[in-house]
Amino acid sequence: MIQTDNNPYSLGRLAKMVFLAFAAFVTLFPVLWVFKMAFKASQGFDQSLTLIPENPSFANFEYLFTQTLFLRWLINSVIVSGITTLLGVFLACTAAYALSRFKFPGRETAMMMFLIQQMFPGVLMMVPLYIIVDRLGLLDQLLGLTLVYATTAIPFCVWMLKGYFDTIPKDLEEAALMDGATPAMIFWKIMLPLSLPAVAVTALFSFMTAWNEFILAAVFMNSESSYTVPAGLKTMVTQYSTDWGYFSAGAILVSIPVVLLFFALQKQLVGGLTAGGVKG
Repeated sequence: MIQTDNNPYSLGRLAKMVFLAFAAFVTLFPVLWVFKMAFKASQGFDQSLTLIPENPSFANFEYLFTQTLFLRWLINSVIVSGITTLLGVFLACTAAYALSRFKFPGRETAMMMFLIQQMFPGVLMMVPLYIIVDRLGLLDQLLGLTLVYATTAIPFCVWMLKGYFDTIPKDLEEAALMDGATPAMIFWKIMLPLSLPAVAVTALFSFMTAWNEFILAAVFMNSESSYTVPAGLKTMVTQYSTDWGYFSAGAILVSIPVVLLFFALQKQLVGGLTAGGVKG
């Protein structure tokens, strides 16, 4: 007869709790350190292990909104990320549905090309993308940066949504056709509502791709007023010094929208992250 140890204070349980607490502290320490630097009045690098700043103040946050173009950078990031998300989700949904349901010449080749594109980092495509955007006259414009972000995000989104569309039974579409529904009605009124968890993950990925990206934004944007937030924060890191307080305050502010999105979409993310992993 097997006996289980239900004592919550057993040595094994306490050891696990101590280990998990230590792992959580190690994981959260850099984040807490950034908060400490953001609320310090000085801009020097603080190497102390204490997480509570001396004489905390909001001076760094006030400086960002009054003495820099941070609000402009924030608006630019919202515009680029929002359009990238809408464009990426729309194109990914239509492409994924076509690859999942229709048989046409070049289908397997298109799927393979999407997969191969994911093998290479975005920096590798920076030069050809720069030439294309330059030829289109979209350098230093938010539209050009949006097109670049959508180009890099769509392949992953297509594969993500295709895997989910494959799990939806075709019987639903056949029944809708028998009731007189058109292919467009089936896509907009049946397939998309059923695939909301996967669409939520796709939208979040597209948004985060555009919101957090730095290298392409720094290369494609020349004027300081056109920067997104990650590219704008680099102006606080100079050759000889770094304004750690301003940089930390900006890092906290740029993280807030992503955190809010995670909380808003958490129910859809639970199902969407595993959606399409098993074909039923």
